[in-house]
Amino acid sequence: MGLAIAVGLAMVVLVNVALWLFWMPWYVDRKISRFQNELVDRHYAEVETMYRKMRGWRHDYHNHIQVLKAHMEFARYEEAKQYLTMLNDDLSTVDTVIKTGNVMVDAILNSKLTMIREKEIQVDATAVVPQDVPFSGIDLSVLIGNLLDNAMEACAQVVNKDERFIRIYIDIVKKQLYISVTNSMEGRAKRKGLQYLSTKAGLHGFGLIRIDRIASKYGGFINRQNEEGVFATEVMLPLIA
Repeated sequence: MGLAIAVGLAMVVLVNVALWLFWMPWYVDRKISRFQNELVDRHYAEVETMYRKMRGWRHDYHNHIQVLKAHMEFARYEEAKQYLTMLNDDLSTVDTVIKTGNVMVDAILNSKLTMIREKEIQVDATAVVPQDVPFSGIDLSVLIGNLLDNAMEACAQVVNKDERFIRIYIDIVKKQLYISVTNSMEGRAKRKGLQYLSTKAGLHGFGLIRIDRIASKYGGFINRQNEEGVFATEVMLPLIA
């Protein structure tokens, strides 16, 4: 009887080990794949919204010219000035605020910058990215988009709106693509061992894992730093294998 119990317990242990070794990685990969697809779909929708606004403004361009011509013809210079101011404010909401040199990065970065400004977060962004880089456009979009989504969500928790900020710096440093995102946050980030924990529930928590995997895929390096009220992430991706 004792032997039968021992054998039974051993079988249970073996089954659990097998599940952990084979099923768990498959489960995590599936969740991350689902997360990436949702993230890419959301980024695409954001970019499409931005360009739809731009197309709409261009479509109305002829009408704007006619209104201005009418004001000038009747010497309504103050009205013309006010109309130009209105158009300038309207155009600023759809204008491409950053031109990095890489179309894919321009699209995702500018769509996120529009969202950041709409959330009344102070932002300072500088970015230079070559058009030809040895990284998948989707991977680069997921990486940058995820970093900025995390920064926005952390800023949203800062009670004092005047203290909400995001600083973005992307450039070529020592033959590597250097990406730095620094943002304000409430308090300090939670950690489990050496790993920082996401404040988001559900699938969103896989975003940090996805960032790490993309960096690892290209032999890159990630450095995360946190102090009271500030969180910073640095990512370096080699441009030469």
